[in-house]
Amino acid sequence: MIELASYVACALLVGLGIFQIALVLGAPIGKFAWGGQHNVLPIKLRVGSAISISLYTIFATFILGKAGVVSTPFSDIVLSTGVWVLTGYFFLGIIMNGISRSKAERNLMTPIASILAILFLVVALS
Repeated sequence: MIELASYVACALLVGLGIFQIALVLGAPIGKFAWGGQHNVLPIKLRVGSAISISLYTIFATFILGKAGVVSTPFSDIVLSTGVWVLTGYFFLGIIMNGISRSKAERNLMTPIASILAILFLVVALS
């Protein structure tokens, strides 16, 4: 169960990474991210999207490491703490996406944050 949760979480993170790559490259899908105020993101938000891609890689490393799927240089304490912090981050993301002014962002990102929060919680509790 824990391995499956980590794989599903990583699949969602990969999907988000592809979405962020599209935003960085100027795809007109900005209404789904960063508050939805720009169809095509300005440079500052594109940089934020690029940073998000790197963060998703770290998130995946933590959940896969905590689930025992991959070996990481992090101790069990660091992995456990990191997964708990990320669990909180995704629960906060539910709230933040849920109050977005962008209906498109609310409708897409709130469910994704919810699923990620639950998956990270499942792994954190293991």
